Amino acid sequence: MRRLTLVDPSGDPGERGAAGHTVLIAGATSTAGVAVAAALAGAGARVLAVGSNEERLARVLEVAPHASVYVADLTDFAAVTALAATVHTEHGPVDGLVHLVGGWRGGGGLDGQTDEDWDFLHQRVLQTLRNTTRAFNADLLASFTGRLAIVSSVSVDAPTPGGANYASAKAAAETWTRAVGHGFAKAGDTAAAVIFAVRALDGLEPRLAAEVVGLWDWPAASLNNTRRILTP
Repeated sequence: MRRLTLVDPSGDPGERGAAGHTVLIAGATSTAGVAVAAALAGAGARVLAVGSNEERLARVLEVAPHASVYVADLTDFAAVTALAATVHTEHGPVDGLVHLVGGWRGGGGLDGQTDEDWDFLHQRVLQTLRNTTRAFNADLLASFTGRLAIVSSVSVDAPTPGGANYASAKAAAETWTRAVGHGFAKAGDTAAAVIFAVRALDGLEPRLAAEVVGLWDWPAASLNNTRRILTP
């Protein structure tokens, strides 16, 4: 996967921007999800916020009052396909999918990498990504500016015994995203899959939000299958 450098050789950014696009945020109730929702709404995008807790979704409406919110279990593919059907009925196809479902489990060295932690990470980090990308892949391919973005970890590059479960789940998510990106490339040059990698997301939420909004400022060919490391 290429490293992402947002430099256009012509010196001109893309012509579009996020305004008018329909973007679904999976895991929208996190601090990062709220920041991304606010930034996208501020840029004129139609925000669809998905979370597992209705009360926490109210946080999104505080910063993006016109957003549409949905409660769904993204670990369940049947629930995700039902969500997609509802979204298509109410809004039509989506132009963007921002996957922010995650969580940390680790510590205790290699012997401390429990099955319970692995199951948690597999379901939240990977299964939710598999489900949402499969359900909305056709939308992103059909859009003139389809965008998929995930948040990964630099621990993929230097995994430790105590974080083996976590790094492995993130590595699998990156692999899945690259596969989606290769599918985008084979279909044309309108959709792009991008990985943002962080050491820790705390404090970087505004930066991430700005980067997500900026995905619609650049041609898909310059973005697809790139990996951008966000640092403080």
